[in-house]
Amino acid sequence: MSMFVTQILVVDDFLPWQQLVSKMFESEPNLNIISFASEGFEAVQKAKELQPDVILMDVNLPTLNGIEAARQIRKVAPKSKILFVSTYGSVEIVEGALDTGASGYVVKTDAGKELVKAVKAVIQGKRYVSGTLKEVTPADTEDTHVPGREVLAWPSAPARPRKTETILCHEAQFYSDDVIYRETVTHFIGTALRAGNAAILLATKPHRDSVFQSLKAQGVDVDAAIQQRAYFSLDAADTLSGFMVNGSPDADRFLESFRNLIQSASNGAKAKHPRVAICGEGVALLWAEGKREAAIRLEQLGNILAGTDRVDILCAYPFSLLIQEDEHAVKSICAEHSAVYSA
Repeated sequence: MSMFVTQILVVDDFLPWQQLVSKMFESEPNLNIISFASEGFEAVQKAKELQPDVILMDVNLPTLNGIEAARQIRKVAPKSKILFVSTYGSVEIVEGALDTGASGYVVKTDAGKELVKAVKAVIQGKRYVSGTLKEVTPADTEDTHVPGREVLAWPSAPARPRKTETILCHEAQFYSDDVIYRETVTHFIGTALRAGNAAILLATKPHRDSVFQSLKAQGVDVDAAIQQRAYFSLDAADTLSGFMVNGSPDADRFLESFRNLIQSASNGAKAKHPRVAICGEGVALLWAEGKREAAIRLEQLGNILAGTDRVDILCAYPFSLLIQEDEHAVKSICAEHSAVYSA
């Protein structure tokens, strides 16, 4: 019996998932989780310090998405094998992840029956692609690709051009009270600013004030970020009025105003290739006014922005707006987001 113990770094910002992965590996004495990271830059730093054998990497991470983190990790920990484990299953995102030189990709819904097997495969120098990813076929392979099995000929294949430059990160938070709102938004914006990225908050004055105080209480130098124009705190209603035409968001005005704002915030950020965290409640204001179609249109424009610019978007909805809505209305909101959280 081999005494070699594989050292594993788990990179995921969802605590229940970290706990679930730990449970999966409890009965595997030769697979040892040595640490966790909750965001991209932390993952790069821990990979450099720990030099783990395997890194289980989520795609959607705060501050630096998993694909960008993987590229940096390949430079600082070249011997570490990266196995992506994510909810995303689109061909473009999976191929973008694999083009970093990663050893495989497992969809989280397959992890229960495939994750341990996938880790053991990559340890042996093989490549593993989740069984549900039937449309993803590694380029220039000599062997027939069978989803859910090791792919042996992939390592020598030349890297394909990336099909996407950004990973869609457009999330929704349903919150029950202002305490939850403040904690969620403070974490979202604070994580970005600490990493040298930029942030934009579009909210009511009470929410802007509470987030400002919470950021300061957590040690974020928010005054400096404002002075450097890396952090913008703007009134949601005033911002809405700048691109609304006949009661609906105008696409050209929306994209122009936000891209100008994003560029200004990026210029003030410290990171070399900054991302901009945008947290807004303009959609909730429209919904509260009964303007459902306008709110959904605004979410759709947010998807365009998230798909073309280096931004991470969090939309905040109070439960009080949705509690009396029909199921179709709530699903229409959820459908426009890459992830939905409730608290």
